[in-house]
Amino acid sequence: MSSRRTTTVAGALVTTAFSAVVILSGPTWADDQGPGSGKGGKAVDAAPAGVELSTLLPEKISVDNSSHKTTITATVKNAGSKGSGDIRLLVVGFDGLEVHSVKGCSALAAKDLPEGSNSAFSCAVGRLEPGASKAYTVDATYDLGKKGRICLPVQSSDGTKTFWQQGPVPFGTTNPSPDAPATPLLLGTDNRPVAPGADQLPKTGVGRAALPLGAAAAALVAAGAAGMSWARRRRTQE
Repeated sequence: MSSRRTTTVAGALVTTAFSAVVILSGPTWADDQGPGSGKGGKAVDAAPAGVELSTLLPEKISVDNSSHKTTITATVKNAGSKGSGDIRLLVVGFDGLEVHSVKGCSALAAKDLPEGSNSAFSCAVGRLEPGASKAYTVDATYDLGKKGRICLPVQSSDGTKTFWQQGPVPFGTTNPSPDAPATPLLLGTDNRPVAPGADQLPKTGVGRAALPLGAAAAALVAAGAAGMSWARRRRTQE
C-alpha cells in the first residue's frame, strides 16, 4: 500500500520670535485654491491701536507630480480702523516645501534663515490702510516624500515686532496619488508621504501575499517533478 501526504501553504517650528510668509506657486492651479484661511494664525506683539493685521492662505493647493511645482497666494490684510504703518511680510518654507521666488520680494541669505527653514523671502508691504489687503504669489516646490510647512508672520519694517504669525502650518494629504498628474494638499493637514518612496505606493493585500505563495508553489512543483523522476527510475530497475 502507499500513502499520500498533502501540504497546504498560506501567507499573510519655530518660535514666535521669527516671522515668515510662504506662498507656493505652480503652473496652473492658482484659481483652484478655494477661499483664504487664517488657520494656524495668532497675534504675537500688540499692534498699534486701531490696527488689526492678519494673513490668509488658500485652503487647498495642488502639486504637480512630475515637476513638484505648486502655487500659493499669501494675503496680508488690515481689518482695523487705522492705517498699519510700515510693515513687512516674510515667506518661509520648511521641510519638503521650498520657496523659489516671490514676486516683488527679496530672498534672505542662508545665514539669515530662521532655524529649521530651507528658504525665506522678505516682502516690503508698506502701509496698509483700513480694510486694505495685499496678495503675493510665490513659486515653490513640494517634495511629496516629506512633510511640508509654511509660515506667514507680519512684522514691523525693522523686524523688531511680530504683529501676527500664521504657522508654521502644514499643507498635506493623507491619501497620496503618485500616479495622478497632480496631488491636492489641504491646509492644516500633516502630509503622509508615500512609502517606501514618493513614486511608489506601498504594497499591501493580495499582491504582497502572492510572493511567498508563488515561492511555495514553485517548491512544490520542483518536489513533484523529482518524485516522478525517482518513481520512473525505480520501475525501470524493477
